[in-house]
Amino acid sequence: MVAAFGLLGSRPSDAVAHRVARDGGVAPQKTPPTLLTVDPRATGNRIAAGFLGLSFEYWAAANYAGKNPNAVDPVLVQLIRNLMPDGGGSLRIGGVTSDWTWWPVHGVAQPGGVNYTLSISRLEVLGALARAVRARLILGLNLEADDPAVATAEEQAMLRVIGRQSIQAFELGNEPELYSSFPWYYAADGAGVVGRSSGWDFSVFNRDYERIAGALGPVALAGPTIGDLSWVDLSQFLASEPRISLVTLHRYPTWGCFNSPSSDTYPTMSNLLSEFASGGLAESLAPFVAIAHAHHLKLRNDEMNSVSCGTANGVANVFGSALWSLDALFQMARVGVDGVNIHTAPTYPDRLFVAKKVHHVWRAAVEPEYYGLMMFAQAAPAGSRLVQVSGASGDLRAWATRATDGEIRVVLINDDTTRAQTLAVHVPGARGAAGIERLEAPSVESTSGVTIGGQTFGAQTTTGALPTVAPVAVVPRAGDYDVRMPAASAAMLTLAPN
Repeated sequence: MVAAFGLLGSRPSDAVAHRVARDGGVAPQKTPPTLLTVDPRATGNRIAAGFLGLSFEYWAAANYAGKNPNAVDPVLVQLIRNLMPDGGGSLRIGGVTSDWTWWPVHGVAQPGGVNYTLSISRLEVLGALARAVRARLILGLNLEADDPAVATAEEQAMLRVIGRQSIQAFELGNEPELYSSFPWYYAADGAGVVGRSSGWDFSVFNRDYERIAGALGPVALAGPTIGDLSWVDLSQFLASEPRISLVTLHRYPTWGCFNSPSSDTYPTMSNLLSEFASGGLAESLAPFVAIAHAHHLKLRNDEMNSVSCGTANGVANVFGSALWSLDALFQMARVGVDGVNIHTAPTYPDRLFVAKKVHHVWRAAVEPEYYGLMMFAQAAPAGSRLVQVSGASGDLRAWATRATDGEIRVVLINDDTTRAQTLAVHVPGARGAAGIERLEAPSVESTSGVTIGGQTFGAQTTTGALPTVAPVAVVPRAGDYDVRMPAASAAMLTLAPN
């Protein structure tokens, strides 16, 4: 665990105030630094406990956590706790495998699109993982099979084995707008078989959803679990589904399949680090946030990552994804999204980590994007509020939070991949040294060598924790904190309460 101010809430002390980092103070330069002003009194949205969550496919959860519910992968547990240090987190289990999964039903043939069978031990592992990280589960149920008996059997098994207290909601299906467009499975002759006919649209989906949801017991539901926002009438859906307790939608900034290289959503580094991929992505959800909140419901973007379709090595698996994720999470909070689940699986390029057990010892390789999520978790503790930052423009992103104890954290992101920037951060009323933690890598395209606060998980970790390090201090000059931001890097300043 990193003992930088942002994570542990420590304050700069007299003992460290004189320790100005080599990269903290800034030598006089010809070009005056860019002035950023933080106004702690201008507060915005609150960061709720569990804002940052994770999303796993069913098979990926088993791969990560192991097969023994009494010995869940401890490295995975710590890696999740790093991102959810306050508890109350969210683990979503499903994705495309929601519709490829079932619990065997007596007298019912296994549906053609099902290739993963739930079992008592697999469900016990999910429950054990949730309890170990103090999270609740959003669990996917099969909608594409179009059989209430299949969905009901899964729901009842999950309630019985996992326990209602560990389940936040059940999610019927996954991205149903694709059911008539992509094969659910392939027949013996190689022909693709879709889950729904060509007449499938939102109104038909709504009726199907009502019919299958009606067969379930009195449980909380999450939905509509849709990625194509133009396909859904959220107001109509919520009006017809009174048991929805959580609105869930999916957003990705770039698409790795069925896309043109000339598109703004094609997976390139310039597209991923653009304002469109973070601020634009968040703005696309803003109208849906308003609808959900008008119905007194929370909205989670419960499947998000840098690139859809599990492609794009060289973009999804490099350090640039860490810079994107750090900015994108703040953008989601800005527009009022109540939580985000980052989707990961060990075979995807945009995975967060890969876990394996070697000679009875669990090990994990931690990917670059994880470091960006870790800095967000430090910068936005539960209960903190966004506060106003002015002066950032172009490739410079800047965010600030005020914690419940008054501590201020300022996150700076330089998305310019070739040019360093010099900043003067002004926080009215701030006194004394600030702590600084940096998020860096050899280049924006690095797949290794990433550090946060000077620490790294290296090639693999057997603990999931980082060493405790002494904070580095930045002493104000003329009331401003001068910070040099190398190309393609991020930093977090932490200031004690006034």
